[in-house]
Amino acid sequence: MPACFLIKMKVLTCAMLRLENKVALVTGAAMGIGLAISRRFIQEGARVLLSDINEEALRQVVQELGERAAYIVADVSRAADNEAMVRRVQELFGGLDIFVANAGIEGKVLPIPQYDEETFDRVMAVNVKGVWLGLKYALPAIAARGGGSVIILSSLAGVIGAPGFSAYVASKHAEIGLMRTAALEFAAYGVRVNTINPGPVETRMMRSIETMAAGGDPQGAVQVKAQFEATLPLKRYAKPEEVAALAVFLASDESSYITGQEHIIDGGRRAG
Repeated sequence: MPACFLIKMKVLTCAMLRLENKVALVTGAAMGIGLAISRRFIQEGARVLLSDINEEALRQVVQELGERAAYIVADVSRAADNEAMVRRVQELFGGLDIFVANAGIEGKVLPIPQYDEETFDRVMAVNVKGVWLGLKYALPAIAARGGGSVIILSSLAGVIGAPGFSAYVASKHAEIGLMRTAALEFAAYGVRVNTINPGPVETRMMRSIETMAAGGDPQGAVQVKAQFEATLPLKRYAKPEEVAALAVFLASDESSYITGQEHIIDGGRRAG
């Protein structure tokens, strides 16, 4: 149904919601960017299945979001969990139009010689294998609906290097490779695949990175944030809602001719 409202002349005006009748699956949806995207999708008329490993957070979020939202507890690095997510969204809402592969972890901040193999493997399992598994099950489901949109949350670190972030940078570069391949494989089925590549965003992940970069010192973390912000032409981090606004555009039919692309949202950082 269109959203209707009164303008100054008291004429009833109606505007279609941008994701009306769409069904979305969002991973890493219990907080941060994933939550902001889920909330905005619902505001735009979509029904959303939120996925995360944190059941308590998911339960609270879904209570807030209302009847257009549901949740599933899942670890994206597990094939069975990805298959279950896609099956569940189809059972609940009748199909899948939009898949947002947002779940990710930051790993550690250490030079390559000091980086442990266990952490490296875990970052790759969540950030790369998790995206690949999501695509494996979501792409055919979206194609079966006649097409739709896949959005992978990569990072500015997917297009530049960053000392101390070897696992994270490698994983975010790999996500872009997966995006490009999926875009080519599924273009004929009407499925568009893109990445969003944020710079620093006001999220738990950035608080963790700041603290690690400061050697665990909370006061030092404040200084690290100030240093990060100084590198940004807009002199601030993005808000999760600003990333969500871009996700709505890419999920909607307004971006019907856009696929296989990285969409950088970094406050001008890469322009320098």
